[in-house]
Amino acid sequence: MKEKNNTEISALISLLDEPDMFVFERIREKILHHGPDAVPLLEEAWDNSFNRLIQNRIEEIVHMIQFRSMFSGLNEWKESGGRDIMEGMIMITKYQYPDLNTDEILKKVDIIGKDIWLEINENLTALEKIKVINHIVFEVHRFRGNKTNFDNPGNYFINDLLSTRKGSPVSLGILYMYLAQKAGIPVYGVDLPQHFILAYTDLITDEVISLPNEEEVLFYINPFNRGAVFTRREIDLFLKQLNLKSKSSYYLPCSNLVIIKRMIQNLRFAFKKSGNNEKAAELMELEKIF
Repeated sequence: MKEKNNTEISALISLLDEPDMFVFERIREKILHHGPDAVPLLEEAWDNSFNRLIQNRIEEIVHMIQFRSMFSGLNEWKESGGRDIMEGMIMITKYQYPDLNTDEILKKVDIIGKDIWLEINENLTALEKIKVINHIVFEVHRFRGNKTNFDNPGNYFINDLLSTRKGSPVSLGILYMYLAQKAGIPVYGVDLPQHFILAYTDLITDEVISLPNEEEVLFYINPFNRGAVFTRREIDLFLKQLNLKSKSSYYLPCSNLVIIKRMIQNLRFAFKKSGNNEKAAELMELEKIF
């Protein structure tokens, strides 16, 4: 069956120099129907072609296949409850880096997680546990907020974050939250306007069932500022500076779905600011999943 499909795909690829746009659209749709199975053959055809028209058409088709595949995967993640925040972040990264090696990323993150695990014990207070995470993340592994190039789209991709050690509030927040929860520490995201922070709560919970309420929040953490700890009062002052009315959602832990949507929105804004309106438009389509 696969051999038959490959024969059909190869036959369609051989027609990519079709000058009639109506006919070409039909050829393209037939290739797209084969989905990811067509990508290796398309890439091989690109390598063997010296026709720029064919190469451009192949690049467009490959991108459309990969975007549709990512859209479908992200939608499935959302429908299943979005339990694994790192899985969601990796999917967003695959928008820019479709050939991303997921296992390699998880191994790198796991190294940081093991460093935290070795230092954490149950006798530590909540603040002492956060001090350990801050030491490992910001001093040992030298992560920091990218304050000099805040709107760089690369701030939102997990592979870029791990290689440059620089990120946005939301990407650093996701990494910090993921590492904390893996160590059994109840840290969750808070969808604060124009910033993204974390809340340390009284208990760790399955967010698909319920998230901690306001009474269970002990304090807040700012990963973009090397894990600085602060209280509700600082959020009040921040909202006052923005001339925003207080809402419970600005203080309460939010779901992983809200966090990934926030990440897509921020990434869309970053691409738009850099002048890449095509990517900004595609990310708007991803937002519709949520």
